[in-house]
Amino acid sequence: MVRTDDVVLRRERVRRQVRLGKRVGYGLYALACVLFAVGVATRFTDWMTSAIIYMLVVGSLVLAPAIVFGYGIKSAERHERGEARRH
Repeated sequence: MVRTDDVVLRRERVRRQVRLGKRVGYGLYALACVLFAVGVATRFTDWMTSAIIYMLVVGSLVLAPAIVFGYGIKSAERHERGEARRH
């Protein structure tokens, strides 16, 4: 019987959440860029401006913790392998 470590299970769950957070965050940034380009090419409207701002704010709120937790996971894995710290 193989016993799976709780830490490994939690780390994998966080890794999946990080992956999802990065996809959502960067996806919202990409949509904001596309909508901005459409606005430049045509004419900005109030809803376009509001949507761009909303996408940038929500994208930042989702992406920032995903990046931080992603670095945390990588650091924990390096530490477990006994690799030197990167400063």
